[in-house]
Amino acid sequence: NTPECEKYACCPLPPYVEGSGCVIEEDDNAGRPLRDVCFHLLKLYSDRCYDLDQLLDPRSVTSDPLDYRLSWHLWEVLRALNYTHLFQQSQGVLNASYAAQLESEGLWEWAVFVLLHEPRTQ
Repeated sequence: NTPECEKYACCPLPPYVEGSGCVIEEDDNAGRPLRDVCFHLLKLYSDRCYDLDQLLDPRSVTSDPLDYRLSWHLWEVLRALNYTHLFQQSQGVLNASYAAQLESEGLWEWAVFVLLHEPRTQ
């Protein structure tokens, strides 16, 4: 909560933005600042209820907003560690997006595997 002129370090940007000299303050879509996935993991470590949507956003890792590879695998690891506070809709989007990505690459067997992780609707 320090004024702009008193900041002593730059915001932790994703690796694809870090060396480009760009300064990104606000994300256009959600109004949230774009941060590196490692920053989000540290925030989750310090606050177990930290928003997982920001952490699993593909843009925190890669410049391709449709590349869900790391996001899906990271979610499966977090789920195994009992981080379960991701909304069911967000889980569905994550699973469907990664499955579609795999299917477009001709890896339909793996797409089926990913879709088997779909949250159960009751």
